[in-house]
Amino acid sequence: MEPLQPSEVKGMEKAGQLASRTLDHVEKYVKVGVTTNELNQIVHDFTLSHGAKPAPLGYNGFPKSVCTSVNECICHGVPDDKKLADGDIINIDVTCILDGFHGDTSRMYEVGTVSQDKRDLIEVARTAMEKGIAAVVPLGTTGDIGFAINKFVTKKGYYAVREIGGHGIGKTFHGDPFVPSFGKKGKGDRLRPWTCITVEPMINVTNEPIVEFSIPGSTIKYYETQDKSPSAQWEHTILITDEGYEIMTVS
Repeated sequence: MEPLQPSEVKGMEKAGQLASRTLDHVEKYVKVGVTTNELNQIVHDFTLSHGAKPAPLGYNGFPKSVCTSVNECICHGVPDDKKLADGDIINIDVTCILDGFHGDTSRMYEVGTVSQDKRDLIEVARTAMEKGIAAVVPLGTTGDIGFAINKFVTKKGYYAVREIGGHGIGKTFHGDPFVPSFGKKGKGDRLRPWTCITVEPMINVTNEPIVEFSIPGSTIKYYETQDKSPSAQWEHTILITDEGYEIMTVS
Protein backbone atom coordinates (compact mmCIF):
# COMPACT_ATOMS: atom_id res chain seq x y z
CA MET A 1 0.00 0.00 0.00
CA GLU A 2 1.22 3.52 -0.82
CA PRO A 3 1.64 6.08 1.98
CA LEU A 4 -1.44 8.21 2.59
CA GLN A 5 -1.49 11.97 2.19
CA PRO A 6 -2.91 14.03 5.10
CA SER A 7 -6.28 14.42 3.36
CA GLU A 8 -6.38 10.67 2.76
CA VAL A 9 -5.64 9.98 6.42
CA LYS A 10 -8.70 12.09 7.23
CA GLY A 11 -10.71 10.04 4.76
CA MET A 12 -9.65 6.79 6.43
CA GLU A 13 -10.52 8.24 9.80
CA LYS A 14 -14.04 9.18 8.70
CA ALA A 15 -14.62 5.76 7.11
CA GLY A 16 -13.32 4.04 10.22
CA GLN A 17 -15.54 6.08 12.50
CA LEU A 18 -18.59 5.21 10.42
CA ALA A 19 -17.73 1.51 10.52
CA SER A 20 -17.46 1.71 14.31
CA ARG A 21 -20.79 3.53 14.60
CA THR A 22 -22.34 0.83 12.43
CA LEU A 23 -21.34 -1.80 14.97
CA ASP A 24 -22.66 0.41 17.77
CA HIS A 25 -25.98 0.67 15.91
CA VAL A 26 -26.44 -3.03 15.16
CA GLU A 27 -25.64 -4.10 18.73
CA LYS A 28 -29.14 -3.44 20.08
CA TYR A 29 -30.62 -5.77 17.48
CA VAL A 30 -28.44 -8.78 18.38
CA LYS A 31 -30.85 -10.90 20.41
CA VAL A 32 -32.47 -14.32 20.53
CA GLY A 33 -34.69 -14.94 17.51
CA VAL A 34 -33.19 -12.42 15.12
CA THR A 35 -31.81 -13.76 11.86
CA THR A 36 -28.45 -12.82 10.45
CA ASN A 37 -30.28 -11.71 7.29
CA GLU A 38 -32.10 -9.16 9.42
CA LEU A 39 -28.79 -7.96 10.87
CA ASN A 40 -27.44 -7.73 7.32
CA GLN A 41 -30.34 -5.48 6.30
CA ILE A 42 -29.84 -3.26 9.36
CA VAL A 43 -26.15 -2.81 8.51
CA HIS A 44 -26.97 -2.24 4.84
CA ASP A 45 -29.57 0.44 5.54
CA PHE A 46 -27.44 2.23 8.15
CA THR A 47 -24.45 2.34 5.82
CA LEU A 48 -26.43 3.77 2.91
CA SER A 49 -28.18 6.30 5.13
CA HIS A 50 -24.77 7.77 6.00
CA GLY A 51 -23.66 8.22 2.40
CA ALA A 52 -21.48 5.11 2.25
CA LYS A 53 -21.54 1.70 0.58
CA PRO A 54 -21.13 -1.72 2.21
CA ALA A 55 -17.84 -3.00 0.80
CA PRO A 56 -18.60 -6.75 1.07
CA LEU A 57 -21.68 -6.56 -1.20
CA GLY A 58 -20.63 -7.91 -4.57
CA TYR A 59 -16.94 -8.05 -3.60
CA ASN A 60 -15.60 -11.06 -5.53
CA GLY A 61 -19.19 -12.23 -5.71
CA PHE A 62 -19.94 -12.05 -1.97
CA PRO A 63 -23.75 -11.85 -1.78
CA LYS A 64 -24.31 -9.80 1.39
CA SER A 65 -23.41 -6.46 2.97
CA VAL A 66 -21.81 -7.87 6.12
CA CYS A 67 -20.13 -11.03 7.41
CA THR A 68 -21.89 -12.76 10.32
CA SER A 69 -19.89 -15.62 11.84
CA VAL A 70 -21.77 -17.60 14.49
CA ASN A 71 -20.21 -20.00 17.01
CA GLU A 72 -17.89 -22.36 15.08
CA CYS A 73 -17.74 -20.10 12.01
CA ILE A 74 -14.31 -18.47 12.04
CA CYS A 75 -14.90 -15.75 9.45
CA HIS A 76 -16.78 -14.71 6.30
CA GLY A 77 -20.08 -16.18 7.50
CA VAL A 78 -22.90 -15.42 5.05
CA PRO A 79 -26.12 -14.01 6.55
CA ASP A 80 -29.14 -16.29 6.19
CA ASP A 81 -32.58 -16.96 7.69
CA LYS A 82 -31.40 -19.04 10.65
CA LYS A 83 -32.40 -17.45 13.94
CA LEU A 84 -29.85 -16.71 16.63
CA ALA A 85 -30.32 -18.90 19.69
CA ASP A 86 -29.75 -18.35 23.38
CA GLY A 87 -26.07 -18.94 24.13
CA ASP A 88 -24.77 -18.18 20.65
CA ILE A 89 -21.82 -15.90 20.02
CA ILE A 90 -21.49 -13.95 16.80
CA ASN A 91 -18.82 -11.90 15.07
CA ILE A 92 -20.18 -9.06 12.96
CA ASP A 93 -17.62 -7.78 10.48
CA VAL A 94 -18.43 -4.53 8.68
CA THR A 95 -16.54 -2.59 6.05
CA CYS A 96 -17.91 0.64 4.64
CA ILE A 97 -16.68 2.65 1.68
CA LEU A 98 -17.01 6.36 2.40
CA ASP A 99 -15.73 8.82 -0.20
CA GLY A 100 -13.52 6.09 -1.64
CA PHE A 101 -11.93 4.98 1.64
CA HIS A 102 -12.48 1.70 3.51
CA GLY A 103 -13.23 1.36 7.22
CA ASP A 104 -13.01 -2.27 8.40
CA THR A 105 -13.80 -3.50 11.91
CA SER A 106 -15.48 -6.39 13.72
CA ARG A 107 -16.68 -7.25 17.20
CA MET A 108 -18.03 -10.21 19.10
CA TYR A 109 -21.56 -10.15 20.53
CA GLU A 110 -23.26 -12.43 23.04
CA VAL A 111 -26.78 -13.71 22.36
CA GLY A 112 -28.86 -14.19 25.51
CA THR A 113 -27.09 -16.05 28.29
CA VAL A 114 -23.65 -17.20 27.12
CA SER A 115 -21.48 -19.81 28.84
CA GLN A 116 -18.43 -18.71 30.79
CA ASP A 117 -16.22 -20.72 28.42
CA LYS A 118 -17.45 -18.70 25.44
CA ARG A 119 -17.13 -15.45 27.35
CA ASP A 120 -13.54 -16.33 28.21
CA LEU A 121 -12.82 -17.03 24.54
CA ILE A 122 -14.28 -13.67 23.53
CA GLU A 123 -12.13 -11.86 26.07
CA VAL A 124 -8.95 -13.67 25.01
CA ALA A 125 -9.63 -12.77 21.37
CA ARG A 126 -10.22 -9.11 22.25
CA THR A 127 -7.05 -8.89 24.29
CA ALA A 128 -5.10 -10.71 21.56
CA MET A 129 -6.12 -7.97 19.14
CA GLU A 130 -4.98 -5.33 21.63
CA LYS A 131 -1.63 -7.09 22.08
CA GLY A 132 -1.17 -7.15 18.31
CA ILE A 133 -2.03 -3.47 17.97
CA ALA A 134 0.37 -2.55 20.77
CA ALA A 135 3.18 -4.21 18.78
CA VAL A 136 2.69 -1.86 15.83
CA VAL A 137 5.68 0.46 15.43
CA PRO A 138 6.84 2.33 12.31
CA LEU A 139 9.28 0.21 10.32
CA GLY A 140 8.57 -2.73 12.59
CA THR A 141 7.34 -5.95 11.00
CA THR A 142 4.21 -7.98 10.62
CA GLY A 143 6.07 -10.72 12.49
CA ASP A 144 6.20 -8.45 15.54
CA ILE A 145 2.40 -8.29 15.52
CA GLY A 146 1.96 -12.02 15.01
CA PHE A 147 4.49 -12.84 17.73
CA ALA A 148 2.68 -10.68 20.28
CA ILE A 149 -0.70 -12.19 19.44
CA ASN A 150 0.44 -15.81 19.44
CA LYS A 151 2.49 -15.47 22.62
CA PHE A 152 -0.53 -14.20 24.55
CA VAL A 153 -3.02 -16.65 23.04
CA THR A 154 -0.78 -19.67 23.63
CA LYS A 155 -0.15 -18.64 27.22
CA LYS A 156 -3.92 -18.58 27.76
CA GLY A 157 -4.32 -22.07 26.30
CA TYR A 158 -5.99 -21.11 23.04
CA TYR A 159 -4.96 -21.29 19.38
CA ALA A 160 -4.55 -18.51 16.83
CA VAL A 161 -5.69 -19.27 13.29
CA ARG A 162 -2.67 -19.14 10.99
CA GLU A 163 -4.24 -19.48 7.56
CA ILE A 164 -6.21 -16.20 7.69
CA GLY A 165 -5.25 -12.78 9.00
CA GLY A 166 -5.21 -9.05 8.57
CA HIS A 167 -4.26 -7.04 5.51
CA GLY A 168 -3.37 -3.68 4.07
CA ILE A 169 -6.33 -1.38 3.50
CA GLY A 170 -7.04 2.10 2.17
CA LYS A 171 -8.65 2.99 -1.13
CA THR A 172 -8.63 -0.75 -1.78
CA PHE A 173 -10.36 -3.31 0.46
CA HIS A 174 -7.52 -5.83 0.67
CA GLY A 175 -3.85 -5.33 -0.14
CA ASP A 176 -0.36 -6.06 1.12
CA PRO A 177 0.90 -6.78 3.66
CA PHE A 178 -0.61 -9.95 5.08
CA VAL A 179 -0.84 -9.50 8.87
CA PRO A 180 -0.61 -12.90 10.58
CA SER A 181 -1.59 -13.90 14.10
CA PHE A 182 1.69 -15.73 14.61
CA GLY A 183 5.28 -14.99 13.66
CA LYS A 184 8.79 -14.11 14.73
CA LYS A 185 10.00 -10.72 15.86
CA GLY A 186 11.75 -8.84 13.07
CA LYS A 187 10.40 -11.14 10.35
CA GLY A 188 7.77 -10.48 7.73
CA ASP A 189 6.91 -7.28 5.87
CA ARG A 190 7.92 -3.86 7.12
CA LEU A 191 5.23 -1.61 8.55
CA ARG A 192 5.40 1.52 6.42
CA PRO A 193 4.49 4.82 8.08
CA TRP A 194 1.27 6.41 6.85
CA THR A 195 -0.24 3.19 5.61
CA CYS A 196 -3.14 1.29 7.15
CA ILE A 197 -3.50 -2.35 8.10
CA THR A 198 -6.08 -4.43 9.90
CA VAL A 199 -5.24 -6.41 13.02
CA GLU A 200 -7.82 -9.19 13.34
CA PRO A 201 -6.78 -12.34 15.21
CA MET A 202 -9.14 -15.31 14.98
CA ILE A 203 -8.89 -17.46 18.09
CA ASN A 204 -9.99 -21.08 18.48
CA VAL A 205 -10.50 -23.24 21.54
CA THR A 206 -8.73 -26.24 20.02
CA ASN A 207 -5.98 -26.80 17.45
CA GLU A 208 -8.17 -29.00 15.27
CA PRO A 209 -7.97 -28.18 11.53
CA ILE A 210 -10.18 -25.52 10.02
CA VAL A 211 -12.52 -26.36 7.15
CA GLU A 212 -13.03 -24.20 4.05
CA PHE A 213 -16.42 -23.88 2.38
CA SER A 214 -17.38 -22.34 -0.95
CA ILE A 215 -19.95 -19.56 -1.31
CA PRO A 216 -22.10 -19.99 -4.43
CA GLY A 217 -21.23 -17.44 -7.10
CA SER A 218 -18.25 -16.10 -5.14
CA THR A 219 -14.52 -16.69 -4.93
CA ILE A 220 -14.69 -15.82 -1.22
CA LYS A 221 -14.61 -18.79 1.17
CA TYR A 222 -15.95 -19.12 4.67
CA TYR A 223 -14.29 -21.15 7.38
CA GLU A 224 -15.36 -23.26 10.35
CA THR A 225 -13.64 -25.27 13.04
CA GLN A 226 -13.63 -28.95 12.10
CA ASP A 227 -14.72 -30.06 15.56
CA LYS A 228 -17.45 -27.38 15.79
CA SER A 229 -15.77 -25.73 18.78
CA PRO A 230 -16.35 -21.97 18.98
CA SER A 231 -14.13 -19.31 17.46
CA ALA A 232 -13.85 -15.58 18.20
CA GLN A 233 -12.42 -12.57 16.38
CA TRP A 234 -12.03 -8.82 16.89
CA GLU A 235 -10.71 -6.34 14.34
CA HIS A 236 -9.57 -2.73 14.03
CA THR A 237 -8.14 -0.72 11.17
CA ILE A 238 -4.80 0.76 12.25
CA LEU A 239 -2.86 3.72 10.84
CA ILE A 240 0.91 3.44 11.19
CA THR A 241 2.40 6.86 11.94
CA ASP A 242 5.93 8.23 12.25
CA GLU A 243 5.79 7.72 16.01
CA GLY A 244 3.46 4.77 16.55
CA TYR A 245 -0.12 4.06 15.49
CA GLU A 246 -3.68 5.34 15.58
CA ILE A 247 -6.84 3.23 15.68
CA MET A 248 -9.10 4.40 12.85
CA THR A 249 -12.18 2.37 13.72
CA VAL A 250 -13.34 4.07 16.90
CA SER A 251 -16.52 6.11 17.25
